[in-house]
Amino acid sequence: MAYPPIDRFGIIGNMDTIALVGMDGSIDFMCFPFFDSPSVFARLLDSEEGGFFQISPVLDDARHKQMYLPDTNVLFTRFLSSAGVAEISDFMTLEKGEHRVVRRVKTVRREIRFRMDCKPRMNYGRDAHTLGISGDSAIFESQGAQKLTLRLRSSVPLTAHEGAAVAEFTLGVGEYATFILEEANAGVDSPSTHPDYPSSSFKDTADFWRRWVARSTYRGRWREVVNRSALTLKLLTSRTHGSMVAAPTFGLPEEIGGERNWDYRYTWVRDGSFTLYGLMRLGYTEEAGAFMRWFEDRCAELEPDGSLQIMYGIDGRHRLTEETLPNLDGYMGSKPVRIGNGAYDQLQLDIYGELLDSIYLYDKYGEAISRDLWMNVRRLVDWTCDHWKLPDEGIWEVRGGRREFLFSRVMCWAALDRGIRLARKRGFPAPLERWESVRDEIYEEIHTRFWDAKRGAFVQYEGAPTTDASALLMPLIKFISPTDPRWLSTLRAIEEDLVDDSHVYRYKHGEAAYDGLRGREGTFCICTFWYAECLARAGDLDQARYCFEKMLGYSNHLGLFPEELGPAGEHLGNFPQAFTHIGLISAAFYLDRELSRRGRG
Repeated sequence: MAYPPIDRFGIIGNMDTIALVGMDGSIDFMCFPFFDSPSVFARLLDSEEGGFFQISPVLDDARHKQMYLPDTNVLFTRFLSSAGVAEISDFMTLEKGEHRVVRRVKTVRREIRFRMDCKPRMNYGRDAHTLGISGDSAIFESQGAQKLTLRLRSSVPLTAHEGAAVAEFTLGVGEYATFILEEANAGVDSPSTHPDYPSSSFKDTADFWRRWVARSTYRGRWREVVNRSALTLKLLTSRTHGSMVAAPTFGLPEEIGGERNWDYRYTWVRDGSFTLYGLMRLGYTEEAGAFMRWFEDRCAELEPDGSLQIMYGIDGRHRLTEETLPNLDGYMGSKPVRIGNGAYDQLQLDIYGELLDSIYLYDKYGEAISRDLWMNVRRLVDWTCDHWKLPDEGIWEVRGGRREFLFSRVMCWAALDRGIRLARKRGFPAPLERWESVRDEIYEEIHTRFWDAKRGAFVQYEGAPTTDASALLMPLIKFISPTDPRWLSTLRAIEEDLVDDSHVYRYKHGEAAYDGLRGREGTFCICTFWYAECLARAGDLDQARYCFEKMLGYSNHLGLFPEELGPAGEHLGNFPQAFTHIGLISAAFYLDRELSRRGRG
């Protein structure tokens, strides 16, 4: 089997996990029952041993189309041919504490024959399983240390073949076949036994998503695009814990055949902070509040010295030990395939600024923070005062050694600035004189050590010959005015160094910005949205809109974005990427507001 392009997938989910559904009707990736559980389907990472769940009509030369039922996360995959038209609807149900995939296949035109193959590979393909078929159900039971039992309930007869449940069936016009994959718990009755369950759960699921989208306060241009990004972020959010995974996948490469293959099924403080702000901008205060409570719990678990980890498990666990899966070949041979993430114990100073900024904004636009949270915030600000001069791995999690990065300094400034604002606004006790002194010292250092007078630009680190795309956040977090001459000349330097036809690289690869890894990567999608927003804030609305709308054209057919784009515009990295959709929402929100304020169409 040839590996399909990463952008040929849609997603379905239940806010506990997500499945990637290909345009050929195959679920080629799903961890189950939670985001960070071992995979049961991972054909996207190994075409032979990864496992899959495919429904396909026997049609020659069928064209494929995929779309969401508007304002929902219910996915339709359509097969069109002169010999007939078939359709699959896919969704995950939303009953609390239950995990269930519902797949309904229908013939729209003419009589069509279908084949269904459900071939799980438990525990990242490492564990064998038994298969038993009885009546309308197939039971898959893991034989390894990771105990999981899956039930496939079918409306058509099933047979067993080499560990897979298989069905071949024919449907006339308007006829349906239904397949329900669920966790099978001994002694627990499943509602899926009810004959009306497929249709009633379809309606309930679609109604839930429509009600949720209707809560958005965004009414501007690009409403459909923004709503799709919001729906994607909601799918990436844990309904149990309130946290959000950076992406639902692991191992998808930043370079085909390369080693930049990471596990993103965890919650980064940085991503979460930006997400919280994005949710509040759209009016989703309930979700923002749940995320803030998750943050508050992490702040109550600070290290003895008052420091914070850069990322956690969705349940808040601290250890995310990285290991490789040698049994999986990787997407198009991109190895190693990693699970866990060794960056969890890195020092990344920028997270303190991002967290403090989100807490400040939540206190301002959401709910007033508690005294107990403030006391931990105070510890974080004090820690920043003591450690801001340290070299670190920075926002991009380099593995080539620590440096004193510009962006880390800027966000340490932001941590102190937001701490000061909070203390003054709420009358919280704080050593303001010290905080103000350190904040001003950082400010002056940034304008001296990190300013290259010859180039007229803030550079990646002191003495660096190049800029860094993270500097695009400097005006966005109000460190510098978006029309300040120093910023405008920095923006021109970023365009010279990192912008390629409006697409933005994170940094230049090579000795100047060695990140400790072989190979290269694509343009970074969120950086392109930051760039568009910076142009808008600098007053160049026409160019900002051009770059923004041009970037929208690089989503996949469903409006989903990856982490990066390759040389031919192909999607790279784990998919879909929360960070990218957050950047889209932010840019759309600001650009729409400014266009309206100036009376632009």
